[in-house]
Amino acid sequence: MLNGHRVLAAVALLAVLVLVAVSVFSENLIVFHAGSLTVPMLELANAFEADHPGVKVNAEASGSNVAARKISELHREADVMMSADYRVIDQLLIPDYATWNVQFARNTMVIAYAEHSKYADEITAENWFRVLLRPGVSFGHSDPDLDPCGYRTLMVWQLAEEYYKLPGLASELVDACPLGNIRPKAVELLALLQSGDMDYAFEYRSVAVQHNLRFIELPDEINLGRTEFADRYAQAVVRIAGRKPGETMSVSGAPIVYGMTIPTNAPHPDLAIEFAAFLLGPQGQEIMHKSGQPPIVPAVVVTGADDLPVQLSALVSEK
Repeated sequence: MLNGHRVLAAVALLAVLVLVAVSVFSENLIVFHAGSLTVPMLELANAFEADHPGVKVNAEASGSNVAARKISELHREADVMMSADYRVIDQLLIPDYATWNVQFARNTMVIAYAEHSKYADEITAENWFRVLLRPGVSFGHSDPDLDPCGYRTLMVWQLAEEYYKLPGLASELVDACPLGNIRPKAVELLALLQSGDMDYAFEYRSVAVQHNLRFIELPDEINLGRTEFADRYAQAVVRIAGRKPGETMSVSGAPIVYGMTIPTNAPHPDLAIEFAAFLLGPQGQEIMHKSGQPPIVPAVVVTGADDLPVQLSALVSEK
């Protein structure tokens, strides 16, 4: 009986030692990221953890503007911030909450739909707006104040009005999209498409590819995916929530470019630099490429080149 008590005591002691060891020798890397990065982020996290025993990547998805405000308004700690629009970092985090900003990937706007969507066998890049405006057709997008995909949708509508020479088209599309079809993150629309509760959703091409959805490729002149049309995209302007509560700011159209930074309040700055180097290096680039989000090679530092960690300098070029 005594021996049994000794065994139990030994087991209990071993369990305590294991818990202490885990707490001492493990680190949690906190990554705030755009919802459209959810699929590649899972693979990035798994690969990084495999190369860094004892490290756990805690990835938290949200609209990019929301992710930035978690840092600037809620004062939450994050080791890495990855935005679907690099300008969000400049507008909401620099200089008070971050000091540099690196562009690392691109994307394109598309119209995603399912096999059972109304008029799925008729919609094309030439008639999509007519299909969306038919009675009984439902479509949606993400919230422009919370998610870049949302304000980029409104930009696509403005650019389409000019491209197709249809005055008033953007307003017609706004009026035909009820508030109930506007969700905090674009990825939240996927379940509605798949269940048949929504016919069409404005999404990033990568998201449609990752979730095996059908999608309409929009003309380059309006899809925000081509650098050669930057001047044309800039003609579209949307007002969204600003840096402080109650303020607004204007955002102009531009090619879709993702940005990344390490906030100044990062609890694990050295580990964050290692993750950033992994993301910008060959393995991270390959993961982004497989996920349908073309990496920018080399990545480009657009703000704060002098503040960029020296470990990242060889992985980026200056704009």
